[in-house]
Amino acid sequence: MNGCGGAGAGGEGGVVVVAGGEEDGAGRVQALGKERVVLMWGYLPGISPQRSPLLGPVPVKLPLAAGGDGWRDVCGGGCGFAMAISESGKLLTWGSADDMGQSYVTAGKHEETPEAFPLPSDVAIVRADAGWAHCVAITDEGDVYTWGWKECVPTGRVISDQSSVGTLEKDEKQSATATDQVSPRSQVSRTSSGAASGPSESRGTDDSTKRRRLSSAKHAPESSTSSDEILSAPPCVVTFNTGVKIAAVAAGGRHTLALSVSDLGQVWGWGYGGEGQLGLGSRIRTVSSPHPIPCIESALYSKDRPAAMKGNKIAEAQISKVMGNCVKAIACGGRHSAVVTDSGALLTFGWGLYGQCGQGNADDVLSPTCVSSILGVKMQNIGAGLWHTVCTSVDGDVYSFGGNQFGQLGTGSDQAETVPKLVDASSLENKNARTVSCGARHSAIITDEGEVFCWGWNKYGQLGLGDSVDRNVPCSVPVDAYHPLDVSCGWWHTLVLAESPT
Repeated sequence: MNGCGGAGAGGEGGVVVVAGGEEDGAGRVQALGKERVVLMWGYLPGISPQRSPLLGPVPVKLPLAAGGDGWRDVCGGGCGFAMAISESGKLLTWGSADDMGQSYVTAGKHEETPEAFPLPSDVAIVRADAGWAHCVAITDEGDVYTWGWKECVPTGRVISDQSSVGTLEKDEKQSATATDQVSPRSQVSRTSSGAASGPSESRGTDDSTKRRRLSSAKHAPESSTSSDEILSAPPCVVTFNTGVKIAAVAAGGRHTLALSVSDLGQVWGWGYGGEGQLGLGSRIRTVSSPHPIPCIESALYSKDRPAAMKGNKIAEAQISKVMGNCVKAIACGGRHSAVVTDSGALLTFGWGLYGQCGQGNADDVLSPTCVSSILGVKMQNIGAGLWHTVCTSVDGDVYSFGGNQFGQLGTGSDQAETVPKLVDASSLENKNARTVSCGARHSAIITDEGEVFCWGWNKYGQLGLGDSVDRNVPCSVPVDAYHPLDVSCGWWHTLVLAESPT
């Protein structure tokens, strides 16, 4: 659910020369002269006529039209489709099928073969992420494009005709504001009709009164594609304040976060916010334009601060130092959000039913709030799934919390955790986690040594272990002689960027 930028490295995204290669903005070292490949496994309905899941890693072939292009990075993908970025800056999508409803439209109707999503030909994409059925991408100039479910797409400069890529319509007036609200009844009707269906999912569904289900495409009318297109917004350029440049993005179920580099790590949010996942202090249902989220301020001046701290300048200065000055990493779950500050503090907000906000309870969190139980641990990267959250520390440790029906926390049990718990599996002994990503109900990391570990739900092979058995502890994924560089999970699948042995 969170791809490149989703587990979000902050910073300027530039390239720093290091010994033996180059380090990109996400902290990945690129060895010079080695060919990159993308490995995929799990369920992508459009990649085979039989719709059989891939139980182990399979290389993804670039389209013939790509010529001498190569792979730059992986971006996970959404509900039934995959995304990756080419060296030339094209956003490639694949894996969907024509009965997947809005996901099929959002993926550009690309099935077995990766194809460039129709964005303007003069833009180069450097990061991207996808939610259920909406996508968001960043250009090398810090601009943001988004498309998919209309309620997830803010007003902005719209690409009028995707068949003639490169032409843009005039700017649309931003008439919608953060006070715009949509009634629950109309919200359900807009998102349920023609929504993407996937493999049957059972077990751990006691949240039926809290979670909107995606209706089955089998019950959709034969003309569902046209209705899906009506409900799907074309790509638009997101309008921020003048001069704002975005370095990372994260897409949740129906909300989006963006992290800017031009205004000291400011987080922006838009979309659906009914459980507080936009961090604006309320249950506002729809935010139709990007709004700044006061992450550090909310955490520092929360009403839950100890009374002794209020007005105590020394205490407040100490807490301010621990909390940090800006946000460096972002992640979106199904209906919750998490950010990491430059000091390593972890802040969460949004839906809390399974403890996925890590606050020690199952309450929704309406404003960014520090996860105080691990305030002494400096966090580095963050990933979020449908009901769970996983983060890694600067020391390479892995912490997880939230729903655990399928073992997605990696703690060795199926017990939910309402505060972060150290994943101390023997398989991770003497391992340092570097990159983390979460699918709907599975998790993945890459270590400093370039090993991939996956755990959680595995009904469709999304763990890449050669079977369909769930795992509740991290398990090493066999990738032959490939050297993994990055991992990004989609809804029911996993993608890895790796260096080829040859």
